[in-house]
Amino acid sequence: MSKETLPLLRKGKIVFKGKTAGGIPYLIRYPKRTDLQELWRYINELSKEKTYISLQGEEMSLKEEREFLNKTLKRIKEKEGVALVVESNGKIIGISDVNRRERAERHTGVFGITLAKEFRGKGIGRKLMELVMEEARQNLRSIKIIRLVCFADNKTACKLYQSLGFKEYGKLPGGILYRGEPTDEILMYCELR
Repeated sequence: MSKETLPLLRKGKIVFKGKTAGGIPYLIRYPKRTDLQELWRYINELSKEKTYISLQGEEMSLKEEREFLNKTLKRIKEKEGVALVVESNGKIIGISDVNRRERAERHTGVFGITLAKEFRGKGIGRKLMELVMEEARQNLRSIKIIRLVCFADNKTACKLYQSLGFKEYGKLPGGILYRGEPTDEILMYCELR
């Protein structure tokens, strides 16, 4: 890929700009290196909440966040992944990605999404999910299946995933710790068309 096309395809490219039904402005775009401090703030706020993510109160260092961002940008550049951030009033409030698996699983991708607490239930997560899956269709063309893990207690997320075509294919009883207590890990997949 030439250096000329990379800025056009990625590096902060805005994919969507709009408002929620309640009038909250937001935009969805590709991440950029200058997002480091905002992403670091965001993930640590999310971790403190102990919501339905793998971080349950741990604090990420700036170095760890820089490594995450560098790896994300490298995956995007090499067409091994797509990632979109949600921004509202200059603050990052969400992120979603699809990353290609390796070797014999290269035709599959792993999906992830997070959204700040005060922006949930407003349609932003659905829009973000639809857009990151479309970006995966367009940029990761050999991916045929996307899979994800959902905390069984997170009924809202499980319903959202199902409404977007994901189907349950397994359950690991007690497979995830949520606020220190075991909960079932729901495995879901969706075929990309």
